[in-house]
Amino acid sequence: MLNKKLEPNKKIFSDDIEQVPTRNGFGEGLVLAARKNKNVVGLCADLTESTRMDAFAKEFPERFFQVGVAEQNMATVAAGLGISGKVPFIASYATFSPGRNWEQIRTTISYNNSNVKIAGHHAGISVGPDGATHQAIEDIATMRVMANMRVIVPADAIEARKATMAAASIVGPVYLRLGREKTPVFTTEKTPFVPGRAEILWQSKKKPTVAIIGCGPLLYNALLAARDLEQEEGIGSIVINSHTIKPLDEKTILAAAKKCGAVVTVEEHSVLGGLGGAVAELLAKKLPTPMEYIGMQDTFGESGSPSELLAKYKMDAPAIIAAVKHVLRRI
Repeated sequence: MLNKKLEPNKKIFSDDIEQVPTRNGFGEGLVLAARKNKNVVGLCADLTESTRMDAFAKEFPERFFQVGVAEQNMATVAAGLGISGKVPFIASYATFSPGRNWEQIRTTISYNNSNVKIAGHHAGISVGPDGATHQAIEDIATMRVMANMRVIVPADAIEARKATMAAASIVGPVYLRLGREKTPVFTTEKTPFVPGRAEILWQSKKKPTVAIIGCGPLLYNALLAARDLEQEEGIGSIVINSHTIKPLDEKTILAAAKKCGAVVTVEEHSVLGGLGGAVAELLAKKLPTPMEYIGMQDTFGESGSPSELLAKYKMDAPAIIAAVKHVLRRI
């Protein structure tokens, strides 16, 4: 059953659920953070409208810097601002930032623990027709290995707004992962969001035998799968929103794994090194548990509609159901 904290969204399982890109939440959150803190500044690499930085640039033109198609320069300029008392947000497509400027982020931002917030947009294969070159499926892995770096993947537009505002209050580098496509808004203003703390979105009335741990918009597919597993298969589950990949909420994840005995991770990212890798590292060390991984299975994507790609690469609700059944056979 749904966590009571989600119940205000009565249309969560309806066909007309509101759909908004998580990048919109980032744009709203950045403006709100800037109104609250005069030291918040924004830098963009020639993608102001696409990254939803345009509202910030319009309201705070003296605090906005358009660096052009120069992601490496954007990171290093932001690093200087971040150690000088400012709270810089840098934005581009995730394949370019942190893709193209990874070394500059590592050496000038993370190494110096500079107070920079990196917004990686258009992440995952749901970028769709843009194809594999623009579908960032490695960014969680490459960012979470950096010392000092925090990694947050909001589940929907509301949570993206909250995450952006929270990032502005965190001292040190933060990576925010955001999507291009319109995706279901299934959290509410009342849904708790605390960086570093995972939230239980669903807990079956039946005894849960699998913990589905996910991040980002794919969590909606996890909720659909949990509902159908309970109604059609009699399989109980817990669905956890692990929006913060680093630092991972070890306590919540270990408790769910212990209670259920099996785990399935869900992410629009490579199964190598992302959320699934982080959970596996934790469980291997403290509580070995059978696991299955929903995500890109060591392959690049291709051009297509988001729904077609999620189905082809087995990241839709039926694929999650199949993964749950498979892991339960291993117990």
